[in-house]
Amino acid sequence: MRSDPHRKGALIKWMLGRETPRHASPVSSMRGFWGLMSAYWLSERWREAWGLTLAILALTALSAKASVWFAVTSGELVNGIAYFHHPTTPTTLTSLLTTAATLAAIAILRDAGFTAVRHFFSTTLHRKWREWLDRCFNEALLDSNHTHFHLQQIGSDAAGSAIPAPDNVDQRIQESIKGMTGGALGLAMGIAGVVLSLGFVGSKLIETSSDVRGLEFLGSYGSACVAFAAIAIYVPLNTFIATKLGGILQRLSVRMQWAEGSYRTELNTLLHRSFHVAVLHGERAQKVVNKRRYLDIDQTWTSLNRVTAVYMGFELVHNFIGSRIVAYAPGLFPFVDNKLSLQSYVTGAELANALITECSWFIHVMPDIATLRANARRITDLAEAIETVQRPQEFYAQTGPSEFRYGKQDPVLGLTVQHIELLHAGVDLPFLAADMLHFLPGEWTLVIGDSGSGKTSLLKAIHGLWAHGRGAIVAPRHVRSLYAAQDVKLQTVSLKDLVCLPDSVDEHPDNCVAAALHKAGLGELIEELSKDGRDGQSWDQLLSGGQKQKLVLARILLLRPGLLFLDEATSALDTQGVHAFLHAIKDHCREATVIAVMHDVSPIQSASGVDFFDSVLTIEKGVAKKNAIAAWRLTGK
Repeated sequence: MRSDPHRKGALIKWMLGRETPRHASPVSSMRGFWGLMSAYWLSERWREAWGLTLAILALTALSAKASVWFAVTSGELVNGIAYFHHPTTPTTLTSLLTTAATLAAIAILRDAGFTAVRHFFSTTLHRKWREWLDRCFNEALLDSNHTHFHLQQIGSDAAGSAIPAPDNVDQRIQESIKGMTGGALGLAMGIAGVVLSLGFVGSKLIETSSDVRGLEFLGSYGSACVAFAAIAIYVPLNTFIATKLGGILQRLSVRMQWAEGSYRTELNTLLHRSFHVAVLHGERAQKVVNKRRYLDIDQTWTSLNRVTAVYMGFELVHNFIGSRIVAYAPGLFPFVDNKLSLQSYVTGAELANALITECSWFIHVMPDIATLRANARRITDLAEAIETVQRPQEFYAQTGPSEFRYGKQDPVLGLTVQHIELLHAGVDLPFLAADMLHFLPGEWTLVIGDSGSGKTSLLKAIHGLWAHGRGAIVAPRHVRSLYAAQDVKLQTVSLKDLVCLPDSVDEHPDNCVAAALHKAGLGELIEELSKDGRDGQSWDQLLSGGQKQKLVLARILLLRPGLLFLDEATSALDTQGVHAFLHAIKDHCREATVIAVMHDVSPIQSASGVDFFDSVLTIEKGVAKKNAIAAWRLTGK
């Protein structure tokens, strides 16, 4: 039955005029530094996040309090040793040993109890925060919008300037998230330690203070004020120096990340083109490429090692001066003037040393947190890119026209492609155009044309996976679509998973999957449905190109799509195999609309001479035209 083209065009415009609401991605709140930092604590797992955080804060407070106990007991021990042979008030051996045992118990409680347990809670929080972020980014990348695909597209604007996708997405999700979460937790714990130490240790330092010669106006707070002043000058000055060195470390670390990612990408690419390198004996050229990639790593690593060595020396000198000079100097004059007892002097010095140690935390961990902002920036940039491609056409519009419109219509109307034009980035002239292409239910259409004419590009555009161009694509409503590509890449899952994709294995009984494999000519694999490979190799490594295409046929026979796209899906099969492939679809998917790209059109008839295809879509000189198979035969193949 023919339909009114004007009425059909109006219907298409009405359907395409309805906009699909935009849904925020799982990482939409992480496009800024503070949004990234707070997302986990505001998520559905806030109880877990805050519970671990409060436990860490409590243990940090106890550790700071234990430092006060340690300083006081250290003073008592030194004073006991000094008075051990005093003629009037000697220290007894029992009291000396008791004080020593108390000091050891406090040290064990602080280090093995509070600090070690805090480390366990902090690493647990690190692990759970990282796992949550990893899950969020994986959900965002592997959504129904095909975000992972859109992010990898690289185009150029009209001036030819490249607009690349985020580089090394794997490094951003793995190394950057791990480094950022660890650095952020360490920074937060350090700040908490400084604040709590200022409260506990500082108050005890004031309590043990005495007046200082020349600073009588400060009264009994003299030695404490001198200690605070010394710490306030010494620690910030060294922190400033550490920050400058840390900035150099950060830049070198970012450069190292880029160099490592570039080398890793080259090695991964080699694995995909290994056969071509081997058959061309291209190992020598590949060695040159690998050497050049690694040279960048080596040079950056050399600079990084130099700065790290300088930083290590600076840190050791800082620790010595802080613990042996700055900590003991403020109380020296009151002790010399006999205004402080030895016990009070040692206690005050130990308290000052504890305060210096806590306030110097930033210096000690600067190499670890030097790349915090850099890692966070790489993550927030990825989150921003993910959110951008939630509307792919707006994303692609940055590099050229992207004005495709997609809609649904009654299944009896089939698939309609109207006023389609396909373009390359930065080019205004379309390389493929068609006014109206209509594919009826059950119709088989053969797509032919020269290499590079746009056959595969047309199929990608119908699926919303072509970047630039314009036109309307209206698919049949509630009809399953399946795309079978020439180059079959199999995921590392079970054989049953591979046949059932995109469905879950629970949706299809084993006997149905086995029957599909048998019909596709892979009956010998039926006993291995639950396995994800054999002898340590995945199915992608084990199966030949022809077997992979037969596996795709098994998927078609199992899922029985109503709309099937075959993009050179039989290229690895011989003529007999192609006949069997197409016959199986004819026999078991009788109502399917099939659109097939084929370079070799000799097997388009069955062995008995019956045509598999009803029509031919020819792409010639940038124009796509569709004719009945009989009319095409009259014009010549």
